[in-house]
Amino acid sequence: MSYRPEQAAAIRAMRNAAPYLRMYKGKVFVVKVGGAMFGNAAATRSIVEQVAILHQVGIRVVLVHGGGPQLDEMQRSLGIEPKMVDGRRVTDERTVEVTVMVLNGLLNTRLLGICRELGLRAVGVSGLAGGLVRARRRPPVKAADGSTVDYGQVGDIEDVDPDALQKLLDAGYMPVVSPLSCDAHGTVLNINADTVAARIGAALGAEKLFLCTGAAGIFEDITDPSTLVSYTDLAGLKRLEAAGSFADGMMPKADAIEAAIRGGVRRVHVISFKSPDALLAEVFTNEGLGTLIVADVKALTPAEQHPPGAKP
Repeated sequence: MSYRPEQAAAIRAMRNAAPYLRMYKGKVFVVKVGGAMFGNAAATRSIVEQVAILHQVGIRVVLVHGGGPQLDEMQRSLGIEPKMVDGRRVTDERTVEVTVMVLNGLLNTRLLGICRELGLRAVGVSGLAGGLVRARRRPPVKAADGSTVDYGQVGDIEDVDPDALQKLLDAGYMPVVSPLSCDAHGTVLNINADTVAARIGAALGAEKLFLCTGAAGIFEDITDPSTLVSYTDLAGLKRLEAAGSFADGMMPKADAIEAAIRGGVRRVHVISFKSPDALLAEVFTNEGLGTLIVADVKALTPAEQHPPGAKP
């Protein structure tokens, strides 16, 4: 008896995935999705479906989300013009109210609804819940152009207490985290979602951190899709930054990647939410579809360093 082609392909896929399932079962993955994803309903559902598969095979997933485009849209609808400096949002009192509505209300709830539909036991939290993210208001800082900027109610993380997340994971739930926190006086602070995801990953001893963006990964030349970097390390990130490969929106991500790896996260992946099954491909194949960042590329296996079409 011979298998039909589709049966044979399914069996091969299961066999190929088996080593990764053994390797990652019980490990923590942090998946961060940007607000741009929510503009594409099919892509949003696809990412949550892939996260659900990881959860169902025994990987402990924490989902962290941003919401930049939705914040921009809501601010403008209320007559507030968004202001960004060096890729980070300036947040005054009116803006932080909008931020709470959009992040904790609209987007977190939307993700929980998809999780419910997929049978995924998810719990929505913010950085305020259980003292998860402890922060202080960022003091005025020098911008890249040399001017001084006051970011307003924007927070710098002082500490992350993962106890609440750990308890949810131990009970079989998937936390869905919005990147809000507060200072010691209870003043709500907006924090970059990449930064929150990186610090949560470090606090939980995560095996992997995924940054799901609109781009397919990191490029040597952001105008040339053929220059996708398949893998690099912290030294390589610095070289790319010095060469001008990063646009403003990539700068906070580069900082988060470095913080995650120096904090103990073994591997960071930058992938596109637009690429079908990019998350699963990045987990269950050596080639992946995006960019892998590690502390030192010398620690990668030969297969990881030389997948078909790789551009280090």
